[in-house]
Amino acid sequence: MKQQTEATIMNKGRILSVDDDQNLQMVVSQYLESEGYSIDCAYTVASALEKSEGTDAYNIVLLDLCLTDGEGLSLITQLRSKTNASIIVISGKSDTTEKVVCLEMGADDYITKPFELRELSARLKAVLRRVEAPAPAAESTELHTKHGELSGRLQLENWIMDCDQYAVTMTDGSPIDLTTGEFKLLQALVKAANRALSREQLFDLTRDGNYDAFDRAIDIQVARIRKKLGDDDNSIIKTIRGVGYMYSGKVEQQTA
Repeated sequence: MKQQTEATIMNKGRILSVDDDQNLQMVVSQYLESEGYSIDCAYTVASALEKSEGTDAYNIVLLDLCLTDGEGLSLITQLRSKTNASIIVISGKSDTTEKVVCLEMGADDYITKPFELRELSARLKAVLRRVEAPAPAAESTELHTKHGELSGRLQLENWIMDCDQYAVTMTDGSPIDLTTGEFKLLQALVKAANRALSREQLFDLTRDGNYDAFDRAIDIQVARIRKKLGDDDNSIIKTIRGVGYMYSGKVEQQTA
């Protein structure tokens, strides 16, 4: 029986729970262990950083934003540089601004206290599915290029990308207001459809200057593009842990 339990734990994944509320930690840990996860607990920023050293240490980090020795928002960025684990923020604040900031800084999900343990379990499973599921092959035709850049009009899921006019519209003609930088970033991802591009590659393809690994500009732009396109579940522009981002949707060249 013990061997079966250990096998189940290995299949479900390892979680680092970061929260200074020891009572809540105990309740969450006992529940998730009963669900087949392996749980480690950290109660401070320092402990969380020490435990997360090594990119493959955990599959998911559950992060409370209120810690006694530091601020949880800055910890998101620090964890991103140390681990490939998905980050689910847990907070007592329900305002939209904080949720958006956390997601733009690199969090994968946000759950508000108080929460049902079943909801937490469901969110864990959803995040793991997004990370582990193989990307479907993008529907594509041979794409037209001009001077190394995409040209003409492309059908992307429910959107039309006009590469010559730097414009994106819904299929019904409704405009989607992308900035020039956002358009260039989306274009770079579409050109490499179904292939992951690192943040550094995306920076080099769309910006001038030297790349800084702690610069979150690419992450912020991707979050804004997703919001404008309605990619709420990140299923079209996927986050590839330890690499960067990948466009995995439909791509078809429109003929004149």
